[in-house]
Amino acid sequence: MQTKNNKLIHGTAKNFDQEVTGSDLPVVVDFYADWCAPCRMLAPVFQKMAEDYAGQARFVKVNVDEEASLANRFGISGIPTMIFFKDGAVADSATGLLPPEEIKAKVNHLIK
Repeated sequence: MQTKNNKLIHGTAKNFDQEVTGSDLPVVVDFYADWCAPCRMLAPVFQKMAEDYAGQARFVKVNVDEEASLANRFGISGIPTMIFFKDGAVADSATGLLPPEEIKAKVNHLIK
């Protein structure tokens, strides 16, 4: 469910390459699960960043329970895991609940 104002995108096996690796903007992908407490804590922070960085970076959420093939493709063994893409390639990653300032620093590094 992509919105016209470039906010959160629901990543699936069908749209991942188009939305993430094919994006002309840097992309942050949040691999999460609904039952994961740290993932639920990250969700509003991730949503706010999607709004704050609209037009500069894309923010994609991938539910690992629904999209196991994507989780396997990227070797996700813990959640939440964020993978940062630039020019279609993995530029950085982080597992666990990071402070918002640390996530912002990683995004700012991507958009320079």
